[in-house]
Amino acid sequence: MVYNVVGVTIWTDNLDQLRQFYRDILRLPVHSDHGDFLAFEWGDMRFNIGSHQLVNGTTNEPYRVMINFGVKDIQKEYLRLITEGVQFIRKPEQEKWGGWVATFKDPDQNILQLLQFVNPQDV
Repeated sequence: MVYNVVGVTIWTDNLDQLRQFYRDILRLPVHSDHGDFLAFEWGDMRFNIGSHQLVNGTTNEPYRVMINFGVKDIQKEYLRLITEGVQFIRKPEQEKWGGWVATFKDPDQNILQLLQFVNPQDV
């Protein structure tokens, strides 16, 4: 029986650019860096990026998988990322359920979201 999700990995042929994006622009805390595979601390999980010989170019189906990054102040993080040149495809908007969502792309054109819950302590 599966009891938990323990990690998520994005494979790329553009690791240097993704490393700079996730580490320096999104400011995810690095757990380990093995040159061709980088793991970030992500609560009880690991978020990873790595080089893979069977991955070429940007994603062909960017909406197939969407990763949500929890934030406590979506407006502040949105403005910070805009100044870093991050390409947003949806500005922060409040959802019917009360939380806030903003959608953006990484350098491989993977679709990501900032997610702010109704109660910031839920992040």
